Amino acid sequence: MTVLSLARDTDTADLIAEMGRNARAAQRLMALASTPTKRAALNTMAAFVRSRSEAILAANAEDLAAMAAESAFRDRALLTPERLAAIAAAILAVAALDDPVGRVLAAWDRPNGLAIERVATPLGVIGVIYESRPNVTADAAALCLMAGNAVILRSGSETLRSAHAIVEALRSGLAAEGLPVDAVQLVPTPDRAAVGAMLAGANGGLDVIVPRGGRSLVERVQAEARVPVFAHLEGICHIYVDPTADVDMARDIVLNAKMRRPGICGAVETLLVDKRCAETHLPVIAAALTAHGCELRGSSSARAIVPMGEATPEDFATEYLAPILSVAIVDGLDAALDHIATYSSHHTDAIVTADPAAAERFLSEVDSAIVMVNASTQFADGGEFGMGAEIGIATGRMHARGPVGVEQLTTFNYRVRGTGQTRS
Repeated sequence: MTVLSLARDTDTADLIAEMGRNARAAQRLMALASTPTKRAALNTMAAFVRSRSEAILAANAEDLAAMAAESAFRDRALLTPERLAAIAAAILAVAALDDPVGRVLAAWDRPNGLAIERVATPLGVIGVIYESRPNVTADAAALCLMAGNAVILRSGSETLRSAHAIVEALRSGLAAEGLPVDAVQLVPTPDRAAVGAMLAGANGGLDVIVPRGGRSLVERVQAEARVPVFAHLEGICHIYVDPTADVDMARDIVLNAKMRRPGICGAVETLLVDKRCAETHLPVIAAALTAHGCELRGSSSARAIVPMGEATPEDFATEYLAPILSVAIVDGLDAALDHIATYSSHHTDAIVTADPAAAERFLSEVDSAIVMVNASTQFADGGEFGMGAEIGIATGRMHARGPVGVEQLTTFNYRVRGTGQTRS
């Protein structure tokens, strides 16, 4: 079934169930694939992405043409030759990673002679539901395959053509290396009922759901999923500028964290400046931000130092995903920690400081998946962590937290070897 057939004559639930069955059969073979075979498949998949770049870019152009000119999704959805080259490079980076499957996580012997090992194994069949990010199509597939899993992808409708073109290249790579093509499948319909069928578990065909998108999508997944979920609700990221911070460093970090790509989940949304350095540091930081087109919304104390719009409590609880930044003046590290505890989404928070004690307190007391010292929050990315790529940033506390890479896409079992022992 192609992306254009859109399952008009097929019940959506039946379609997802069939995809689940096909994925389950493919995953059993992927779990047995050797490391060299998986590497070869990923390398070939990257080669097909490159060789089919014209077709993929043409499909993306169709998606963009159908999208409203003012859509906030346009930058996320846009593919360029450079972005497509980066997608292929990310697949190659995953291929170069250590194989997470088969790692002995722990081993011990019992007094009765039993030898016990805890060994990493694939999770199984993973469903990924995402919005208008063509790169997620390849990143998610590559990571799942390297970890011995199969994946069912449900792209946002705005970029369904782009996702289909990329998936066809990936499946060609699998076929060329003798691996089952149904280890990577794309839901071919924009019907929202497909999401419901996936959340119900695809009739036993799915083991884990990973949502990658805005609040409404993630809230629906968390509310309705009948299988485990790796999710982050949103990225309300903070940077706290400590009074010991170098002003030029603070300016450069905040500018990059906000304006490099304002629409990603690692973009900073709130700037907290210590009142002891606000008069010197905030004007410098604000000037750089406004010169690059960033709108500032501040507390009354911030507005008393630099003219800007008024920030409401709702602003401090908002993931803008746009060149807008909330600003507050805080009375010391304790106040900064309180503000972050109140408003953070537990994604990524950072401190700019020259005080090692303040840095260590921040690292220890901020309850977020990623906590940074003297670095841009835009480094909150699996590729930047050396993980090749990521399937998303998990902000929960179970199983996976932070960038979800190949290691996080495994579980484990216990392997027990005996010599005839029986239990009394």
